[in-house]
Formats: sequence, C-alpha cells, structure tokens
Amino acid sequence: MNVYVPILVLGAIALAFALFSVVVASIAGPSRYNRAKLDAYECGIDPTPQPTGGGRFPVKYYLTAMLFIIFDIEIVFLYPWAIHFDALGMFGLLAMALFMFNVFVAYAYEWRRGGLTWD
Repeated sequence: MNVYVPILVLGAIALAFALFSVVVASIAGPSRYNRAKLDAYECGIDPTPQPTGGGRFPVKYYLTAMLFIIFDIEIVFLYPWAIHFDALGMFGLLAMALFMFNVFVAYAYEWRRGGLTWD
C-alpha cells in the first residue's frame, strides 16, 4: 500500500486544485452575459441557421477525425514494439511488418480516394 500513497496524494492534490479553480472562477468571474457571449463561435463566421432535423454535415470532417484516430492507435501499438524489439525476435518483426502493411494499405487507399486533400 505504501507504493500507492504518492499516487493517491497527487490525485488528491489535482482534485483539490480542480475544485478550487471552479469555485474561485464562479465567485470571482464576471457574471454579465449578453447575446454575443451566448452565441456559438465558429472561427469568426456567423453561424448559419440549421434546419430542425439538424441538416447535413460534410463527411470530410468525420473522415479526418477517423484518420487521426487510426494513426494515433497505430502509434500506440508501435511504442511497445519499439521498446521490446530485441525480446520479440523474428515473430515480433513479422507481426509488426504485417501490421504496418495493413496500415499503409489503408493510408494509400485514403490518399488515392482524396481524403487527405482539402477543397
């Protein structure tokens, strides 16, 4: 249990700081709201009214987000492999080569389809 005490103390300090920041901001912060502050901010462009059903949203934003998630997960798998490269031997090398091949095929497919170009 003594091993976890520093982690618990650090977690308690972080929680106390977060709660303190929220309480102080609600007490000391300005409470005057106007219509401009309550409007949605879209990079300086006035928001366009949306239909009641929500309207259509460009799919390119979702594709970009999915690409980011895919390549982020790839990096998560590459770090442990890079750290234990010597211990894994030939099996680890072949498994990672197959994994990288699959990722590069997906990357080439997305590049060829034009998912990485912005209009």
